[in-house]
Amino acid sequence: MTNTVVRGHRHGWWWKTLLAGFGLWVVTIVVTGATGNVNLIPTLILLGSFLVPFCVVLFAVERVAGTFAPIQLILAFFFGGVFGVLGASLLESDLHASPWIYFRVGFIEEFVKAVILLLIGRSVVPKSAPQGALLGACVGAGFAAFESAGYAFNAAVTTSGIDLASLLQTEVMRSVLTPVGHVLWTALLGAVLFGAAAGAGRYRFTRGVVFAFVGVSILHGLWDSMGGIAALLAFVATGNAIPALEYGFLRPGTDAEVASLSSTFYVVGLIVVSVIGLLALRVTLRRRRFRAN
Repeated sequence: MTNTVVRGHRHGWWWKTLLAGFGLWVVTIVVTGATGNVNLIPTLILLGSFLVPFCVVLFAVERVAGTFAPIQLILAFFFGGVFGVLGASLLESDLHASPWIYFRVGFIEEFVKAVILLLIGRSVVPKSAPQGALLGACVGAGFAAFESAGYAFNAAVTTSGIDLASLLQTEVMRSVLTPVGHVLWTALLGAVLFGAAAGAGRYRFTRGVVFAFVGVSILHGLWDSMGGIAALLAFVATGNAIPALEYGFLRPGTDAEVASLSSTFYVVGLIVVSVIGLLALRVTLRRRRFRAN
């Protein structure tokens, strides 16, 4: 059965929702700070964690036409979030600290999202790369929203009570990075997966699909481990690599330089990973569009 066609109309609902939601978030912060009412903390967590992911879905829906029933996009968002974090939590429960732990996490979380993407998208006919990118973005946005809510909760709850500043800092950082994190990685995998299935009506696990899965998992791992990579590069650049490894301390007078360089390398690293992902998605969509024509 062919699904109801949903056309992409640019009504600007994504930025209207973003502005309205941001206003509500700010008002909630003010009221929470003024009253000290901890019952508003869940509202802050939900608004701060779900606003940007939901707007990303609206942005994609307005720009990509495809054979989607509205319920599929809703299921992609919420199943991608709920079952995504549950599945990842179960598979990551036995992980132990190691230099490769973030890459293992990357493969696990991208695998869970890929399974959800496959299940929800199996009835989409016909399949195309833009449709796969849209559905993948919805799955990734759902995962990002629920994961961010968990991080925000952990940041808020401390032994000394509710840390509102830490909660807001966590929400802002994760909201800004959401579009180039889970959303981008799953959109890229969805574009390749659906692009390979175009014309066949069924999934085809080609070398390109496998390569895309490995690629987004590595990007995920690099993203999560960027803090450690940035610190290592800062140690090397300041000549602290050997003192830090052998003696466990930095050379006198280099603490500020190491901290500054580490922050710079961290930001640059995230930008590089994001640009690689965005370019890969653009190339994938243009290549599939060219083949379709």
